[in-house]
Amino acid sequence: MTTSPVQKDPSIAHLKVILVEDHPMFREQLAQLINRDLGMNVCAEADNSSDAMRLIDEHEPDVAIIDLTLRQSNGLELLKDLKAQNSQVKVLVLSMHDEEVYAERVLRAGARGYITKNEASFEVVKAIRKVMDGDVYVSKNVTSRILERMATKGGSAQASGVESLADRELEVFQLLGRGKNSRQIAEILGLGESTVETYRSRIKEKLQLRSSTELYLRAGQWVRENG
Repeated sequence: MTTSPVQKDPSIAHLKVILVEDHPMFREQLAQLINRDLGMNVCAEADNSSDAMRLIDEHEPDVAIIDLTLRQSNGLELLKDLKAQNSQVKVLVLSMHDEEVYAERVLRAGARGYITKNEASFEVVKAIRKVMDGDVYVSKNVTSRILERMATKGGSAQASGVESLADRELEVFQLLGRGKNSRQIAEILGLGESTVETYRSRIKEKLQLRSSTELYLRAGQWVRENG
């Protein structure tokens, strides 16, 4: 997120915001933008899903700004948990991850918007305003892709590559790219090791990979490129 001058907006000055982000320096920068430049109130901060859920229940914020990569947890699963509990908080995902892979996923999981961290601060403000107005915020590229998919065979066009992976498969793929083995992945995700092996097999099939070595290489390359 690059900073640039932002004018305070009285219409959103009363809003409460929770930041769910595992990088303290970025969280501090974002809190400064929201508190000082927007005049809004960052009522709580968290770096993991369990603390975030507790603080959202406690503070009842108007909006939650959530990263996808959290400490010992996953922002996508946090979104699903909030949706399952019928939480009224409006969620904007602010992340470095590839929007082509994640934007539609977070919308399906219950978020109201997706924006990448390399956007300027005024664009982040624009995204917050749209989400608070009840609208959905995504980039023009994502909007075009969604509309194109809807127009292609009535929306039945199949995703390919990493985009074709289900949410849990993508989590496993990402952890493989970080050098984790099946036992470690099972512990992190709270799954059985045999279940992780099943996900690995599905990933290899979808990505047309012939061996575990190819799987690790592909996953490692993807993580290096997408964070």
